[in-house]
Amino acid sequence: MSLLPVLMVVLAAFAHATWNLLAKRAAHAGPTFVFVYSIAALIVYAPWVVWLLATNQVDWSWPIIACIVLSGVIHVAYSLFLQRGYQVADLSVVYPVARGTGPLLSTIGAFLILGEQITLIGLLGLLTIVSGILLITTDGSLIKFRRPAAQKGIKWGTATGGMIASYTVVDAYAVKALGVHPVILDWFSLVVRVVVMFPWLIRHRGQVVERMRGFWWIALAVGVLSPLSYILVLTALQMGAPLTFVAPAREMSMMAGALLGMLILREKVGWCRLSGCIVLVIGVMLLGRAH
Repeated sequence: MSLLPVLMVVLAAFAHATWNLLAKRAAHAGPTFVFVYSIAALIVYAPWVVWLLATNQVDWSWPIIACIVLSGVIHVAYSLFLQRGYQVADLSVVYPVARGTGPLLSTIGAFLILGEQITLIGLLGLLTIVSGILLITTDGSLIKFRRPAAQKGIKWGTATGGMIASYTVVDAYAVKALGVHPVILDWFSLVVRVVVMFPWLIRHRGQVVERMRGFWWIALAVGVLSPLSYILVLTALQMGAPLTFVAPAREMSMMAGALLGMLILREKVGWCRLSGCIVLVIGVMLLGRAH
């Protein structure tokens, strides 16, 4: 594996952390913000898609269409599961379970569906990354996981991680096996998501302007960075990077988010979180050696 796909995954991690940092500021807008930045993404990336279509860089087939539709539906399910998890349990339970089980299940999918091989050092790197994620998100405190209410968080976090793994494997198959251009895949998958969300918007159309007051420019920024982060990941896969490396390594966004939170939001970052960042980087390095 060459250095370029690795650099793409690292850049994707920082882009992912940045747009999440921005989205956090617009948390009050809720699903309305998600719909608006999705529309913004469709508009921003439309010229690129038109150029790809005009230059015949897409060989349409039913398997490609099926992957695009399936990817879009799974992404919507991921958002709903995550939102439901946050409604019934603490973020500090749901989020680390989701981000930890996601790469674990993605690796199993890569092994069973894509035929990729899992080496001992690769498995060690994966487990190291998951450990780093837990350290960063929990800051070393697992007390909340022991509470009875945490069982709901674990359930919905695992379901969310399953959706992360599902769309990751589907999208990896689309770009690696079917040769779909990453921009085409992500853009048309986003179209599916917008179509699915549209009935919700119609029912709440009177609240859009009110909820988005002060957040329009943030929505535009997220509309640029969110697809970019995932397009970089898909491009790395298309260039030959194995999913068993990319899926866990993209969780470097957890480290980037912790660092950006410390530097920009002045959030407190304890030794456990800093140690988690180091552990996560070690895990990525182990995965790199495995491939």
